[in-house]
Amino acid sequence: MGIFSRTRDIIAANFNDMLDKADDPAKMIRMIILEMEETLVEVRASAARTIADQKEMHRHVVKLDRLQADWGEKAQLALSKDREDLARAALVEKKKAGDMADQLKQEIAVLDDALRAYEEDIQKLQHRLREARSRQTAIAARLESAENRVKLRTLMSTERTDEALARFDQLERRVDYAEGRAEALRIADQSGTPSLADEIAALAGSDKIDEELEEMKRALGKDGASKED
Repeated sequence: MGIFSRTRDIIAANFNDMLDKADDPAKMIRMIILEMEETLVEVRASAARTIADQKEMHRHVVKLDRLQADWGEKAQLALSKDREDLARAALVEKKKAGDMADQLKQEIAVLDDALRAYEEDIQKLQHRLREARSRQTAIAARLESAENRVKLRTLMSTERTDEALARFDQLERRVDYAEGRAEALRIADQSGTPSLADEIAALAGSDKIDEELEEMKRALGKDGASKED
């Protein structure tokens, strides 16, 4: 009965209350799962022993049934030989075998009830075990999330974070300085010796000016010729 009462206690246990009252919920759920796994192993082992006992009893019942038939045949033989005394003794033995067979059948019926109870308990324990493992996963996730939040807040509130941010500011200032120098150099290049592209562009512009000047000269030459006429 110990295994049954232990199983019933686990099946009826309220996980929520147990976890709420526990100082360490993660540790408590691990202990619950371990207890349930051990109990499940014990229940299955008890069920296996019960099945083995039941099979052995069935074999004895078969032997007793054969023994009854054998004593019945012997009683008939003795009676046919006018040995009523032997026939009566054979029937007495047949009855003994029958009584033993009936007793074993009653015990087999009791074991049938026990097996059904084992099967129900195993199913309930498996369900509760799945529930506990699911709770364990959820608790582990919540615990990890809480620890990460604590680490983040601790990191954000330490001097190391301030130092790191200050270093970022220094790096940004160095980048700004480098970009300023590059811009200054570009401006200096533009105000000094012209580049190859600038010289070529100037040549193209000079050609246009020469062409316009020639056009103006030709126009003046035509005007001068008209005055002489």
